[in-house]
Amino acid sequence: MMKSKADEEDYWNSSKFKAFTFDDEDDEFSRLKESRQAVNSIRRLVEDEDDDDDDEVVKVSWSGEPVGSISWSVSETAASNQRTDREPAFPKISTETTTLSKSNSGYSLSSLFKGKTKGGNFQSFTDSFSDSSVRLYAPELRKPKSEYKDYVSDWSPEETVHRMQQGKVVSLEKFRSLQDKLLLLDYAVSAHDGNVITAVLIYLKRTLSKEVLFRELESRQTALRHFIHYLTETKDQRLLLELLRALGRTEDAALLQYKEHLSIADENKRRDFLKTCISLPFSPEDSAHVQDHYTLLERQIIIEATDRQAERGGKVEIFQKFPRRASILNMPLITTLYYCCFYHYTESEGTYSSPLNIRQTFKLSEKQYFVTALAARAKLKAWLDVDALFTSRNWLGFTKKKSPLSFQRVVDILQKNSAPTQVLQDYVALVDDAELRITLAQKHKCHDIVINTYRDLKDRQQLLGYRAKVERGSAEERKIDELLNNQQIRWKN
Repeated sequence: MMKSKADEEDYWNSSKFKAFTFDDEDDEFSRLKESRQAVNSIRRLVEDEDDDDDDEVVKVSWSGEPVGSISWSVSETAASNQRTDREPAFPKISTETTTLSKSNSGYSLSSLFKGKTKGGNFQSFTDSFSDSSVRLYAPELRKPKSEYKDYVSDWSPEETVHRMQQGKVVSLEKFRSLQDKLLLLDYAVSAHDGNVITAVLIYLKRTLSKEVLFRELESRQTALRHFIHYLTETKDQRLLLELLRALGRTEDAALLQYKEHLSIADENKRRDFLKTCISLPFSPEDSAHVQDHYTLLERQIIIEATDRQAERGGKVEIFQKFPRRASILNMPLITTLYYCCFYHYTESEGTYSSPLNIRQTFKLSEKQYFVTALAARAKLKAWLDVDALFTSRNWLGFTKKKSPLSFQRVVDILQKNSAPTQVLQDYVALVDDAELRITLAQKHKCHDIVINTYRDLKDRQQLLGYRAKVERGSAEERKIDELLNNQQIRWKN
């Protein structure tokens, strides 16, 4: 049905939509005016809804699209690029005005359009600024470059290292060429900051091949030490072993490979692993150590199996009187010698568990063997065995007591093992220094030694003073009286 001309004019005059004409002075200007009215209407809409915070308020932009939609963002960005000097779309805000920081502001982009804070309370755009004289007509769609420059920027390697020292967030991914990566590492080393050096090395480890990384680290000893320490702390044994081999540090690589025995729990597998380590390129001293370690563990396995069976059988007296407290496996050499001096002291030298065999096999010094055997036999209160350790014969057949230790140290060991006074005084008497001998004798109540020493020193006053310390009527008091009455002794005082 065709409308008359009058009806059409009435329609256009009464409708909220306008017909397109070529007579509009400035269509863009009209749309911008409508936009301003739409933005201002948001405040009224927010104020109307302030009493009902729980209702979802749907707001639209001046173009009719939902706020935040893709079409709305595109259209608004295009409109902002077409502003003319004739009349700006919105009043400009001074650059000196306080801006909203992403970290400190209580607003998100959507909350600005909806008129809400993050806490859920409605407020106007003008209230979101501390300066109430400034009125915001439209939200800022983009952050200033200064805000995201820390994340996307063209920092040089030197500037990047400086910012890393300051604890700022930087991205190393943009350094893709080998030259830039090495510059980054060199600047990190020059900064003398271990954390920065390690961070750069982790990035290079991830982005460079092993061959290139090892080659470049070889000429950068400081970075190399940091990298070796990092691999050691992170327990990346495989890569560390490859690095040491690539650098020609064969002895370090061998020691690192030998260290893996610590992670092997089964003693037989550990023994087999140590056997393979003997052929590694160690230094002569280290090679002897690895050989001894293998030999010792092999011997410990044999002794442990034999003694466990004997202990369970219940026929060996010493295992019944002194049950074993722990296994001998993986014990140090001196501990193994002590164990054998304790349980196998009298065995012939031809057996694996003989103390003399262990001394000969591992070339222990006389002092090492003597101290260990003395401690073991004193623990068992085997005083005859202790005495035999000190007895030596000269070529004339005479015997005397001789010790690679000082007799003061011998007395300490015996006293710790609760040796009786009669045993102690035999060794206190062998102390050369008179004052030290008197001190030890008084400490351990070896009265005869004190009396005889004062006699030899012809010190009558000290002897009289000591007479008051001994028990009245005792043999020691009578001995002191006899010495004091002896007219043949020429006293000094």
